[in-house]
Amino acid sequence: MSGLFVTATDTEVGKTVIAGGLVGALRQEGIDLGVFKPMQSGHLTENPEGDAARLVRISGVDDDLREVCPYSYAEPLAPRLAMTRAGERIFTEDLLRHLQHLQNKHQHVLVEGAGGLAVPYTSDALVVDFVRELNFPVVVVARPDLGTVNHTALSVEYLRARGLTVIGVIVNGYGRAAPVSVAERNNPAMIEEVAQVPVLGVVPWLGDEPNESDMVAVVWDCVDLNSIKSHL
Repeated sequence: MSGLFVTATDTEVGKTVIAGGLVGALRQEGIDLGVFKPMQSGHLTENPEGDAARLVRISGVDDDLREVCPYSYAEPLAPRLAMTRAGERIFTEDLLRHLQHLQNKHQHVLVEGAGGLAVPYTSDALVVDFVRELNFPVVVVARPDLGTVNHTALSVEYLRARGLTVIGVIVNGYGRAAPVSVAERNNPAMIEEVAQVPVLGVVPWLGDEPNESDMVAVVWDCVDLNSIKSHL
């Protein structure tokens, strides 16, 4: 299997728009890259406001939404809790089976997680356990403001302790709070120092619902895509 896993230090950090922007930009370079959002809570798959629909729109892939996101739950809860409350039990092997279908269609697949790494995910796994099954290299999406150095360093160490490769960190939402704070200006360098991982890019705040083409363009301009391509 060949692919990339995108996670975040927490929920609502913007990993969906970053993941979509990465795929859109890399596809413009001729790389055959699909997207997979195995489990989604907070919106059903067909909901245009959900992460899966946004991921497809921004990335520009033409796969069916049900292929991209086979499991979804309306309640905005950790996937395992939402699943249990819906009376279902989904296991890692179920997700891998759906992923194999997409891998038969694409040379590479970008997989987006749910929330952070220790989120209860399937009936038998946390998000990080699923990443270990994939053994894909990981990009961590982090917020820019106060506290992000701690959250990012812990996330990176959590991945490394499980033998996973961390390509780097993308800081998302820079400049959302104006004026930009001292912490926000210095956090990218501090993340590199404390977490011992490259910051692949700092992406500015583009609003709650960024335009698809704008998101791809800003990722193209602000993110070190060559480092990511080298791990595909």
